Amino acid sequence: MWRYLKRFLIGKPLKTTDEGGQALTKFKALALLSSDALSSVAYGTEQITTILITLSAAALMYQIWVAALVLVLLAAITLSYQQIIHAYPSGGGAYVVASTNWGERAGLIAGGSLLVDYMLTVAVSTTSATEAITSAIPSLYSHQVLISCLIVVAIMLLNLRGIRESASFLTLPVYLFIVMISAMVVYGGYNIVSGNLQYHAAAHIGAPVEGMTLILFFRAFSSGSSSLTGVEAISNAVPNFKKPKSHNASATLAIMATILAAFFGGITYLSYYLGIVPNPHETVLSQIGVAVFGHGIIYYVLQLATAMILAVAANTGFSAFPILAYNLAKDKFLPHAYLDKGDRLGYSNGIISLAVGAIVLIEIFGGRTSSLIPLYAVGVFIPFTLSQSGMIIHWRRNRGKNWHVKSVINFIGAFISLALVVCLFLLRFPNVWPYLIVMPILLKIFYKINGHYKRVAEQLRVVEEDTEITATHHFDGSTVIVLVSGVTRVTANAVSYAQSIGDYVIAMHVSFDSNPEKEHKTSEQFKREFPDVRFVDIHSSYRSIAQPTLRFCDVIAKRAADRNYSTTVLVPQFVPKHRWENILHNQTSLRLRTILNSRQNIIISTYNYHLKE
Repeated sequence: MWRYLKRFLIGKPLKTTDEGGQALTKFKALALLSSDALSSVAYGTEQITTILITLSAAALMYQIWVAALVLVLLAAITLSYQQIIHAYPSGGGAYVVASTNWGERAGLIAGGSLLVDYMLTVAVSTTSATEAITSAIPSLYSHQVLISCLIVVAIMLLNLRGIRESASFLTLPVYLFIVMISAMVVYGGYNIVSGNLQYHAAAHIGAPVEGMTLILFFRAFSSGSSSLTGVEAISNAVPNFKKPKSHNASATLAIMATILAAFFGGITYLSYYLGIVPNPHETVLSQIGVAVFGHGIIYYVLQLATAMILAVAANTGFSAFPILAYNLAKDKFLPHAYLDKGDRLGYSNGIISLAVGAIVLIEIFGGRTSSLIPLYAVGVFIPFTLSQSGMIIHWRRNRGKNWHVKSVINFIGAFISLALVVCLFLLRFPNVWPYLIVMPILLKIFYKINGHYKRVAEQLRVVEEDTEITATHHFDGSTVIVLVSGVTRVTANAVSYAQSIGDYVIAMHVSFDSNPEKEHKTSEQFKREFPDVRFVDIHSSYRSIAQPTLRFCDVIAKRAADRNYSTTVLVPQFVPKHRWENILHNQTSLRLRTILNSRQNIIISTYNYHLKE
C-alpha cells in the first residue's frame, strides 16, 4: 500500500542514467533558484517602513536612502558570488569558500548558519505567502499556521518528484509575479509622471526629520536587507545547471540581481510617493496594488501572484539545502544518509529534513513573518561575511587577472555584511539571541558526527603492517541458540536450519503464563518433536522477553568461548504476504535483534518463514 501511495505522490523511480536530463536551463533555474530573492521584495520594503514608522510618518522618507544602501550591498554581493561560482563550481557556496580559505571551523559556522537559514527561508516564504492570502481573504487570518504548514508539505512533495518537474511547475508562479510587479512598477511610474497618482509622502526627500537617529536608520537597514536573502542559493546549486555550469549559473545570477534591484527600488519609491503606512492586516505591497490598480481583477491577480511566488520561494531552500547537506556529509560532518539520492534522483533525506525543520519553526514563531526576519537575516549575512572575506584570501593566494579589483569588491561586500551582522546583534538582540545557542549546538553535533566517522575509519582501515586482517580465527565448533515462541512450522524449519550449521543447538523459550501446566505442555511438545535438541524454558515474572533472553545468551556465549566455540542466536520470524499485515503482529523479533546487537561476542541471524496467503 505504501509503495503505491509513494508512486502516486512522487512518481516512478528514475534510472541513474537519467540524471543528465534533470539539469536546469537558465530559464528554469531562474524560476527554481531565484524565487526566494525575487519574492523578498514583497516584504523587504515593509520591513523598512515598519521600523521607520515607530518614529513618525515623516521618517518614512528615509526608506529611499535605506533602499539605496541595500542596492549597493546587492551589487557587491552579486559580483562576489559570481566570482565564487567560477572559483568553486562544485557548489556549496559559502561553506566551501569559508572552509577552504578560513579553515574548518569557519566553514562549519557558514554551513550551519545556512542550514538553519534555509529552514527559515522556507518558514518566512510560506508565512509571507499566507499573509498575502489573508490580506485578500481576511476570514482565513486565524488559520495562518495551518495554511503555512500545508504549503511546506506541498512543496516538499513537489521536490521529492525531482528537480525538473519542480522547475517546470514553478515557472508559471515566478514569471507571473515578474510580469505583475513589472506592470505595477511601470504603470505606477507612468501614473506618477502623468499626474494620475497624487503625492502623499509626509516629508520630501532630504527634508530634516526631528528625532531621526543613526541607530534607527541602521535598524531599518538591517531589516530591509532581508530582501537580499536567497542571493547565495545559485552559488550553492551550480551542479544542478546544464553545461557549461559556471557560465549558466553566473548569467542566471546576473539576471536575477537585475530584476531584484529594479523591483525593490520601484516598490520602495512607490511606497514613499504614495505615503503607504504599514498595516498589520494588509501588506504594503497590497496597499500599493490597490493604489495603482484599484480593487479590480488585476489587483487580485497581483495578490495571487504574490502569494504563489512567496509559497514557491520556499523552493529555493529545497534546492540549496540538500546540496549543502551533501557537501557537509561528504566531509563527514553530517550523517551519510544525506549522500543518498532517492527514487527521483534528488537528495530526499535533505528535502524531508528541511520540511520538518521549517514546520517546527513555523509552529514555534506562530506563523509570524516579522518574528522570523531578524534571525533569518543573521543566518545569511554571517555566511555572506565569511564567504566574501574568504574570497579576499583566495585572490591574495591565487592572484590572477584583475585580482586587486576583485578583492576590493569582496572587501566592500564583506565590510557591509559584517556591519549588518553587528547591527543585528546590537539593535535586534531580543530577536536574534537564539543564534548564539543554536550555532554552538550545531558545531558540537558536527564535530561529534565527524569524530564518530574518524573512529570508525581508523578501526576499519587496512594497513600493510596489519597482520590481524589476514589472520583467521579458528573455532573448534559452533553453538546455535534458537529462540522459540511455540512449536510451529517456523520453529521446526528454524531448528532444522540450526542443526545444519551448528555443532550444538539449544532451543530457548521465555514463558510468563501463570499456569505451570501450559508451560510444561510446550516443553513436552517440543521434546516430542525434537528429542535430540536441548530445550530451555525460562519463566519471566515481569512479562519481559528481551532481558531474560539476553542474560541466557550471555551465559551460553561465555561457556562457548571457554570451549572455543562461536555463538549464534537464530531469531525465527514469519513474513506476511502483504506488507501492511505486519502492523497486525508484534515486533518481538525486532526488539530481540536490537538488544542482542549490543553483544560483540554473539552473532545474530534471522530465519524468515514466508506465508503464502
